[in-house]
Amino acid sequence: MIYDIRHLTSYAYGSSVTFSHCALRLLPKDGTGQYVMAASLDIDPAPKELHQRICFFGNRVTSLTIETPHRRLSVEANISIEIDREASLHPKLTPAWEYVRDSAFSSASLDPESPVHFLYPSRFVPHYQPATDYARGLFTTGRPVLEAAIDLMHRMRGDFRYDPKATILSTPLSEAFEKRHGVCQDFAHIMIAGLRGIGLPAAYVSGYIRTIPPEGQKRLQGADAMHAWVSLWCGEACGWIDLDPTNDMLIGNDHIVLARGRDYADISPVAGIILGTREQDVDVQVDVVPRM
Repeated sequence: MIYDIRHLTSYAYGSSVTFSHCALRLLPKDGTGQYVMAASLDIDPAPKELHQRICFFGNRVTSLTIETPHRRLSVEANISIEIDREASLHPKLTPAWEYVRDSAFSSASLDPESPVHFLYPSRFVPHYQPATDYARGLFTTGRPVLEAAIDLMHRMRGDFRYDPKATILSTPLSEAFEKRHGVCQDFAHIMIAGLRGIGLPAAYVSGYIRTIPPEGQKRLQGADAMHAWVSLWCGEACGWIDLDPTNDMLIGNDHIVLARGRDYADISPVAGIILGTREQDVDVQVDVVPRM
């Protein structure tokens, strides 16, 4: 499947901004099951400086500086990408979760794919005992790690409600957990907290998912949004396997990976500083269009 993606972020400021310095994580990279055919950024006003780099976790980062006074800023990413993922490994064929836990803690590797980076608390995923307790009962003695993680995902789908009005970016994980309401970012952080709480390495993944309109209706332009899910390390032989707790599914050809890190803080799509105003309105439009 080939997708054309347009991701437009627009800022309107209350007064003139004299200086902007931003880090963008809006360009995907080649990876397992995906090939980037084309990817570009269109930034207005044009930056004075622009640099590309690869961060520690392998994500593409664009750093830019704008010194032209402006009251509006638009950042548009245009991507063409081919997705062809193999069928996921049968959950019962993954190792026992205790073996995975022990293997992760005994790993001597510090390369970006190493599970050790994803075992410990991070900025958006602190240690939270209620999330650990929520997950622990499903990971019974000797149970295959992916089978238990899928059951955790099923449980979350039944207990949590998708509600974009319930939380904001700064809402603590604990509050979203107690409300049982939130969005994909909240559900990913909660699931990661539960998995890390019992000693399993879990990463946060940002990207896109194709929005399929109801039968007989046209797809709405701008109706798609950025998405987030969880990547679980299932042992050296099985590697990382991605689960989408919001939709209660393993990822497939409808998911496009953009970036990966310990939590949202590692892979925020747009981050930076501005000089000139505290007031700003932000509008984000995402279109994920499959080629027919």
